[in-house]
Amino acid sequence: MVLAAVLAVAVTALWPVYVRPRTDEPAPADAILVLGGAHDGREQLALRLAHEGYAPRVLISDPYEHSVMINRICHGGYSFEVSCFDPAPRTTRGEGRELARLADAAGWRRVIVVTFTPHISRARYILQKCWPGELLFVDPRPHLSPARWAYDYLYQSVGYLKAAFEDC
Repeated sequence: MVLAAVLAVAVTALWPVYVRPRTDEPAPADAILVLGGAHDGREQLALRLAHEGYAPRVLISDPYEHSVMINRICHGGYSFEVSCFDPAPRTTRGEGRELARLADAAGWRRVIVVTFTPHISRARYILQKCWPGELLFVDPRPHLSPARWAYDYLYQSVGYLKAAFEDC
């Protein structure tokens, strides 16, 4: 009974962090950054936003060993620039480091970041440690099963704890 009460409080308290995080309306930006993870529509959303003119370039985090879809995207022909990179380390922190490197070199001020719902708040926290520019977070809003939500509550919470003790 106590465990159920603790679990209910945790789910309720973390609901706005993982289930209903703050997202942003897309606005003109210098780049669109797709964070690595499940192929849940984030890559297609980024490409659509670039096609609609929100940014002249899409950066794709490619920590995968052999993803046919990412390989096709990275080598496809688009009317905008598509650049793929393998983050070091292969985490959100590594993606933030690469964002900071590229943004500082090119003088970017605003970047649209595409990831999935449970990751948005933690990604915002980590990327803001790496780069002081404006970050707009958008989400393809994939359908997640209750088991996946439970997994992500735990995974993202552990990731937040780890990130609290790390700089960029």
